[in-house]
Amino acid sequence: MKIAMIGTRGVPAAYGGFETAVDEVGTRLVERGHDVTVYCRGPKRVGEHNGIRCITLPAPPIKSLETLAHTALSILHARRQAFDVVVLFNVGNAPLLALVKHPVVLHVDGLEWKRGKWGRVGRAYYQICERVAAASGHDLIADAEGIATYYETRYNVRSNVIAYGAPVRLPAADDTRALGSLGLDPDGYLLMVARLEPENNVHLVVDAYERSSRRMPLVVVGDAPYRSWYLDDLRRALAGTSNVRQLGRVDDQQLLDVLYANARTYVHGHTVGGTNPSLLRAMGAGAPVIAFDGVFNREVCGDAALYFSSAAELCQVLDESMGTVSRERGAAARSRAVERYDWDAVTAKYEALLFRCTDRNVT
Repeated sequence: MKIAMIGTRGVPAAYGGFETAVDEVGTRLVERGHDVTVYCRGPKRVGEHNGIRCITLPAPPIKSLETLAHTALSILHARRQAFDVVVLFNVGNAPLLALVKHPVVLHVDGLEWKRGKWGRVGRAYYQICERVAAASGHDLIADAEGIATYYETRYNVRSNVIAYGAPVRLPAADDTRALGSLGLDPDGYLLMVARLEPENNVHLVVDAYERSSRRMPLVVVGDAPYRSWYLDDLRRALAGTSNVRQLGRVDDQQLLDVLYANARTYVHGHTVGGTNPSLLRAMGAGAPVIAFDGVFNREVCGDAALYFSSAAELCQVLDESMGTVSRERGAAARSRAVERYDWDAVTAKYEALLFRCTDRNVT
């Protein structure tokens, strides 16, 4: 098949969910003999990545317009290409489905309207997009059972549940050198990887850490694509902490793997995003996980994590989750990731769905 993937920032991926899926699945589809094109936006994009053809088009650097404008431009470009099928990402792009001339499947996101970065107009827009997606008649992909259940309950529409995969990574002998460059020791820090947005609870995690008895550093990896009141408040709060290390965005994927594999604990505060690649990556690295108590995190981690729903609960969990029990929990998380979240199996599901989509349109 000739496959186009539209609606994301593109590849190579850092640690966004859609971008990770496009990178991992796109690479494997190429290995299976398919022709894959990914539409990208932003600077420093390459012409080819792991056999994937990359087409970079401009987009306005405005939060409310960037994704939609870039996707519209990408779809118009794709209309002139001989693709067999288009995978469109982000339910916010659902109003553009009518512009796609090829067979298309839509990968919805995890309840985007609940994200704190959107105001009243933004939340209303995403709820409208959900209804458009549900009424479109096109195949929907949900990355979690919780998302599929939401669409079926609210809109009486079934989705194809295809979760993300989890890379497996063990601590290595040369990790000490990489960590040393950051002033860190193996098994000597807590880790959080997240965009600095309200629904990811970075502020809550920092507050709980400051109130706990833990004195090993808390390493926060991540940034925000746009300046906001939350980002300004968080940066002020972080400036007043005693032992929180903010690394910002880490594009070096090998270094990020080292950070996951050697963390004493990985703290995951995400609340609305479905199956999260950062959480899966921590599990695949065997990092003991402490996660916000929500339906998506419970679905992914099961009994292989500890949970919290407030700063006070997290403070208590941090104080109590020490020693060999943590290592055993990390091993259980890795086993669960290997069993349930394999990128090759994920790719096979994508391939089968795309073949069905093209077959229906041929007949």
